[in-house]
Amino acid sequence: MSPSKVIVLLAIPVVIIAIVLIAGWRSAADGGQRVVLYCAHDAVYAEDIIARFEKATGIDVAVRFDSEATKSLGLIRRLEQEAAAPACDVFWNNELLGTQDLARQGLLAPYQGSGWQRMSDAFKEPTGLWTGFGARMRVFIVNTEAVPADADVAALFAQQPQRSAIAKPLYGTTLTHFTLLWRDRGPAGVQAWYRDLLDRGLRVVDGNGRSKQLVADGALDLGWTDTDDAFLALDAKAPVRMEPVRLDDGATIAIPNTVAIITGAPHRAAAEQLVDFLLSQQVEVALANGPSRQVPLGPVDPSELPEELRPLQAWAAEGTPLDGLIDHRAACIEWLQSEYLD
Repeated sequence: MSPSKVIVLLAIPVVIIAIVLIAGWRSAADGGQRVVLYCAHDAVYAEDIIARFEKATGIDVAVRFDSEATKSLGLIRRLEQEAAAPACDVFWNNELLGTQDLARQGLLAPYQGSGWQRMSDAFKEPTGLWTGFGARMRVFIVNTEAVPADADVAALFAQQPQRSAIAKPLYGTTLTHFTLLWRDRGPAGVQAWYRDLLDRGLRVVDGNGRSKQLVADGALDLGWTDTDDAFLALDAKAPVRMEPVRLDDGATIAIPNTVAIITGAPHRAAAEQLVDFLLSQQVEVALANGPSRQVPLGPVDPSELPEELRPLQAWAAEGTPLDGLIDHRAACIEWLQSEYLD
């Protein structure tokens, strides 16, 4: 074999490697083939939405979910730890306060795309750091075989906490719930109220799903949970109903999903596409018609919504404001961590 042919043969692998590297660099540069999503929303609800996005765009979504017991605090801590070298592009949170905290730390990038423009001012950050969609309500789930239809459920919860359950308040929507109580009653009021309930036998369990199941099975009479968990029990024909949890002023608690782009997102173009998709009418209608029955926060055709969602829309209209809660949240978490992590 001549020296020139040897040189050509030796050069072929080098050329192939160079082509692969250049193709990979271009894919990473335009962000069009991959996006990394951290998702605190339940995988059972989110996976179908993610699959729809992948099919519509051809963009692969690498998703990391959090556990039922620690959502969404675990992903928030991870995003904080990765701040110097972000690995995530988009954060889909199933509550608001953790997202607001990330925004205050400068970990979220503004984006005012079509999804942001679709939502009313009440459900988005003015500069586009985050946008809300698809809300859940905080509710009592009530065992109808144990509790009469005309019972005052809030009074029953206060009088017989040994027959009630709540999720551990260090995480998720129960943390938001406690933060609102902290705001309204003050630290001493919340601590005394909670200690009294615990002393009288309140069950504290790992997650809203567990609270729901104990009531659905008849082990307990009622519990705090979210509407998505309550609908799972209703769909399973469990003997339950739900009623809104109301704060001291009568307001309800509507907790939206939020979506945001991470500062320094490695795949910014794909991240923007994913955010606009999640904030679309298509996704809000899908979430409203899925097992979670989440309340749309942007304009949708009412004929596309299930009948059972109408009471939730009325409850959501009575929702308490969720802005200005970050300082209350920080103080409430510090107390709860001393209760559960020391």
